[in-house]
Amino acid sequence: MGPVIRWFARTRVIGELPEGPIVVAPNHLTEIDSLVLCASLPRRLTFVAKNEYFARGGAGAWLYGNLCRLTGQIPISRDGAESAEAALNAAAGILRSGGVWAIYPEGTRSPDGRLFRGRTGAMRVALGKPCSVVPVGIVGTRSVNRPGRRGWRRGVVEIRIGSPIDLTEWTARTPDPQAWRAATDQLMSAIQRLTGQEYVDRYPTAAERVIRDAA
Repeated sequence: MGPVIRWFARTRVIGELPEGPIVVAPNHLTEIDSLVLCASLPRRLTFVAKNEYFARGGAGAWLYGNLCRLTGQIPISRDGAESAEAALNAAAGILRSGGVWAIYPEGTRSPDGRLFRGRTGAMRVALGKPCSVVPVGIVGTRSVNRPGRRGWRRGVVEIRIGSPIDLTEWTARTPDPQAWRAATDQLMSAIQRLTGQEYVDRYPTAAERVIRDAA
């Protein structure tokens, strides 16, 4: 699928990923963000994917669920911090092996193109481990995969790779939910500088997600 995705997205990558274990943390605008990232970045990315992709019915969902399995994606429950523990432990294993774990800190696609408050899962895993946390800004995927319009259109997508977040201030405080929160807020600020999105200091509401999914 790589050549097809690159033909539609005409992706430009600005910046480079460091070596060693990395947490790649991008903003999340459209359903094709993961495909564009995986087709454009030089290292293999492993995402967590919501359980529904693996379990829901229908031919399209079956195909997407199998794609997730074949590419080594990790199912995660979004019902609460405790239910996500197994997936976060698996993500920690990716980092221990020197790999790249990719996670959208917002936890879901933006309902309206703005950048919403980040969830702390990335920092729960990263703090206290010898890894880099790299903010990534995705710009332009909404022109390729526009909400409310069927099919893809050609566009220009930029993947802007930022400098790794300096975690020194919080590393000694793990496990500490306040440290997770502060480090996550720093990460979201770095992503916002890369994308120029308007920042909203709250999570998307259920109503906003319903309107997004209906579109």
